[in-house]
Amino acid sequence: MARIGVITHEFDRFESRRGLLRRRDSPYMLFDLLEELKRRGHSVRILRGTAAKPAADVAVLHLDATVTPPDYSDYARSFPFCLNLGAIDISKRRISGAVIGRDDGWKGRVIVKSSLNHWGTPEEQLNLRARRAGKPEPFPGAEAFERYEIHASLADVPAELFERQDLVVEKFIPEPESDGFGARFWLFCGERERCTRHVSPQSLVKGDDTIRREAVPVPDELRALRRQLGFDYGKFDFVLHEGRAVLLDANKTPGRARSLSSFVAAGNSNLADGFEGLIRKVT
Repeated sequence: MARIGVITHEFDRFESRRGLLRRRDSPYMLFDLLEELKRRGHSVRILRGTAAKPAADVAVLHLDATVTPPDYSDYARSFPFCLNLGAIDISKRRISGAVIGRDDGWKGRVIVKSSLNHWGTPEEQLNLRARRAGKPEPFPGAEAFERYEIHASLADVPAELFERQDLVVEKFIPEPESDGFGARFWLFCGERERCTRHVSPQSLVKGDDTIRREAVPVPDELRALRRQLGFDYGKFDFVLHEGRAVLLDANKTPGRARSLSSFVAAGNSNLADGFEGLIRKVT
């Protein structure tokens, strides 16, 4: 059995106590995966910050921030093996296959997003908690951009948005369906995975408005991109456009998706098998 250490940011709230019974809870999918691993006999320790001695056989670098600060990546390297050590920058400006510039020849609709993961909300929250603790902001200047802006063409995007490094402009390319629009979500841990195509009546496809879903294969080019980006565990959001897989978002700290809790929970055992496969390679 392995000792598993979960490296979180000093000001992150990986888990909390809720309700009258003060049961442990978490917004993260990894929480449920770890509960399954504990049922199998592994021990788990949450490591907030970088001060604790790296006494674990396997660690998970689980910083809910787009770019991992160097002190955390250095700390992660002190463990015998650490998942997602290579995935230290998941900004859309770096990972998205749909980003375009103002002089691109794209004629279709476009969407303006935050380059930071989840609109930049995690960085904003970490900064807030640091200020409340009387500590320096870990991500100074980070601000949430809590909306998507869809424009009919590149020409309709205000010029000043192209100058902002915290934003990106992307081709807006959901997969059209007779009853709505599709997007694909690939969850993985080690060699275990599940990939599904969700269809929604909304052109911005989210889990809580799915009207149907189906299992789909993972394109080979996406597997190659996963290796290139250094992901052992996480979630990729992508579409097929003109016969090619286009990565839109890469998440190293996927949430629990409460609206799809039964669907997500059904795969926890499979992902835990993938985690144990990684353990066997290094212990």
